[in-house]
Amino acid sequence: MILYDIEDPSPPQPEIMELSEIKACLANTNPKDRLKAIQELHQYEPEVAIPLLLSQMQEKDFLVRSFVAMGLGKQRTAESLAALLQMVKFDRDANVRAEASNSLSLFGQPVASHLVAAFYQDDNWLVRRSIIGALVELDCPEHLLEICVCGIDGEDLTVQEACIDSLAFLASSSQREKALPQLLSKVKDSSWRIRARVARALHRFSSPQAETALEALKQDEDHRVVAAVLENFVS
Repeated sequence: MILYDIEDPSPPQPEIMELSEIKACLANTNPKDRLKAIQELHQYEPEVAIPLLLSQMQEKDFLVRSFVAMGLGKQRTAESLAALLQMVKFDRDANVRAEASNSLSLFGQPVASHLVAAFYQDDNWLVRRSIIGALVELDCPEHLLEICVCGIDGEDLTVQEACIDSLAFLASSSQREKALPQLLSKVKDSSWRIRARVARALHRFSSPQAETALEALKQDEDHRVVAAVLENFVS
């Protein structure tokens, strides 16, 4: 337990790293020093922080560039937005592109169309899952439906699963009538994991089509799919 001076009950405030020290760390060859400096920049105004963040955009270490993406998201200016769009499109590492996608979501619904464009451009599973999560957080049902229609038939199983979960999320949105047919199209998918996911998602939809599909899945040849149906099945 930490005790504070009774004459001053407020906890001590963390010290802000001096700008000269931040610049020295950014010039250091040790990535750990650069990461620490980048983290400290969130305490500075955009006119100070953004140029220093941009100076690290081409660093060889992908983790440094990932931290830059995080830092740019905290600034939320036109300049940082433009830089993040460049990182999403052109950075060579998927981890960085995914982090840039997460940071873009901090700019709110106006960036949704940019995230959709990035989804079509980038077929990396990590980037696509980051974009799906971002659009769920932004509550943009039309854009979310669009990428789910694209991703649900893709080659990566984890992206397909994320799309199914997102279609379930759309059950309470303006896109429910368009989301349901996408789920129904996967009722007979060759992967038991997909069918099980669909079963869980269909419980969110109150409609005769969903009930009929759940009854069919209740007879599935794989017990794990049947279990997924019975988790929330109401007879």
